[in-house]
Amino acid sequence: MKRQGQSLSLKNLTKSNVWDIQESDVFRLWAQAERDADLKDNERHYIDVIKSAFTIEEVKIDKPEVIRKYEARGCQVGQVRLDDSTIVKWALKKKPILRVTDLTWENIHHVSARKLVEVLERNFGGGWDSLPQSVQDIIQSGFDITTTTLPAARLKKPGGLYDKKVADGYEVLEISKGSWTEAIFAKEKPMVEVTRTKFPTPEELAAEEDRLASLEDDEDLPEDEPKSSDDDDDDSFDDDKLTEESYRTTFDTNPEELEMADEVTDDDDF
Repeated sequence: MKRQGQSLSLKNLTKSNVWDIQESDVFRLWAQAERDADLKDNERHYIDVIKSAFTIEEVKIDKPEVIRKYEARGCQVGQVRLDDSTIVKWALKKKPILRVTDLTWENIHHVSARKLVEVLERNFGGGWDSLPQSVQDIIQSGFDITTTTLPAARLKKPGGLYDKKVADGYEVLEISKGSWTEAIFAKEKPMVEVTRTKFPTPEELAAEEDRLASLEDDEDLPEDEPKSSDDDDDDSFDDDKLTEESYRTTFDTNPEELEMADEVTDDDDF
């Protein structure tokens, strides 16, 4: 199970790291947040995040025999304050991950390789390719998956792929297919911080539009506007930059036309 390094609170609880905590943690974090003035404004958001990993039932009949029934179902019963005044009792239970359909983009990084193998073993016998592509994508976002299908007698050949993967820390699920066996190797990928694109705020967009508009106004200035002293600085002129192109005449002259012109000139002398 992957644990978050920072201290959690309701403010930084997400649909991903909520899988790291247990029922008692929910009650503790809520009690801490009751001292915050913004709890009421964000209450619905906090409950939605908690519900992504826990079932929440309100205990409407606060009697010992009723609470015992909740506890027999694996729930933990505790008290929370809502709307700055209302006190209710919740029966919380962490949602189990028993089927491949229970795996999500949010909880896949909070499942161990051993747990993943148990879930796969419980749910299918057709092999890795029998899983829906959407489920494969979720699993591979959190685990390095390798598969091989070999005759059962050759699968665990000394020095082969099976030995190498086990030595490298992979968990293995073996699926019998008659005289052949498919082996699915799974190893947790390290958590990678995802860089998200930051989109500009409306204020930033408005400021950028004003900046572009001012640049357009500068371009529309008359040509006889005074130039800056930098433009008049003769030191910026570089003789070395002059090339043959700088000396080309404006008109291209045909040599034959030059000869004809010479002849006409000669005739005029007579």
